Amino acid sequence: MEKSVYKPVPMVKMREGVVCQPPAIGPKPVRMDTPAVEVMTDLRQVAAATIRADASIGQAERAMIARGVRLLLVVSVTGEVEGLISARDIIGEKPIKLLRERGGKHDDLSVADLMVPRSGIDVLEIETVLKMDVGGIVATLKDVGRQHALVVDNDRLTGEAFVRGIFSATQIGRQLGVPILIFEVAHTFAEIERELAK
Repeated sequence: MEKSVYKPVPMVKMREGVVCQPPAIGPKPVRMDTPAVEVMTDLRQVAAATIRADASIGQAERAMIARGVRLLLVVSVTGEVEGLISARDIIGEKPIKLLRERGGKHDDLSVADLMVPRSGIDVLEIETVLKMDVGGIVATLKDVGRQHALVVDNDRLTGEAFVRGIFSATQIGRQLGVPILIFEVAHTFAEIERELAK
C-alpha cells in the first residue's frame, strides 16, 4: 500500500576528497562458444542511435561521438529505417570519390549521399541469432567484411519487422578481451583469431 505522507531525509555536506566511483561492471566477458545474444546490443534495452537522411555529415559525426557509436540507423520521420551510415562511410573513400565526381566540400555532403540504403543492408534474423554462438557471429562478420550486423525481429501481434539488435566487432572484441585495431574488419577478426589461438 502506498503511503500518503512522505518525510524528507536529512542531507549532509560533501566532505573533501570524495572521488567519483567508476562503474563496477563493464561489458560481460565472453568466449567464442558463449551464446551470441550475450554480445548483441539489444535495442529493447538501449535506444538506437538514429539520424535523418537530410542531416549533414558533420551532424552525423557529432551524433556518433555523442553516443559513443560508429553506426547510425537512418530513419524517416515515422521511424522507418531508410538506411545506415557508419564512421567508415563518413571518413573513408566514399566521400572522397563522391567529391571528385561532384565537386564541393566535405561539409556539403549529407547522410543521404553516403548512407547504405535499406536495399543494400543484409540482416540477421533473431531466430537464427538465438541458435548461434559468438564464434558464429565473428565468422559471419568476417565473411561479409563488416564491422556491424543488424538483427531483425517481428512483432508477434502485428507481424511488423523491427530492428531488434546490433552486433559490433569492436564490442565483441572488448568482451572477448582482445584488443581491436580500427581498420578493415577482415584484418580485425584475423587479429582476434590469432590472439585467441595463443
